[in-house]
Amino acid sequence: MLTSVERFFDLVSKFICFVCMCVMALLVLDVFFNVIARYFLKYGNVAFQELEWHFFAIIFLLGMNYALNDDAHVRVDIFYAKFSPKTKSLVNMFGALFFIVPFAILVCYLSIDYVVEAYTSGEGSNDPGGLSNRWIIKAFIPASFFLLIFFALNFFVKNLRTYIEAKRVK
Repeated sequence: MLTSVERFFDLVSKFICFVCMCVMALLVLDVFFNVIARYFLKYGNVAFQELEWHFFAIIFLLGMNYALNDDAHVRVDIFYAKFSPKTKSLVNMFGALFFIVPFAILVCYLSIDYVVEAYTSGEGSNDPGGLSNRWIIKAFIPASFFLLIFFALNFFVKNLRTYIEAKRVK
């Protein structure tokens, strides 16, 4: 049962990874275009320059979910490295339930008004020729933290399986 749930989460994670890779390719193309246009063609476009940080934000916000799902996130390893698999899984489950999920819920809750305000005010770039509809990039904040809750549950399930298997061995 748990492995089928994990497979579903892994499939969603691979999709997010694919989206991040595509956005990364777009970011590289955008930066390449901006450099060539600015230094060789003497052309600058504010919208393309702003797209750089929009793409980077999307990569970061979606990538943190992929990192959690693949257990590639940063942690302090002084004590953790010496723990048994059973203890590591307990620490991970505790961290997911009491740190990741509450923080993600808080960010989701607080950022929704931020997105709604940007949408209702028609917020756009302050620079002439910049991007309009700033609410689109801001909407990635609550969406990505909602995904973080989703993947924290998967992280919990993976560690629960590891804990059960470690308990069975003894």
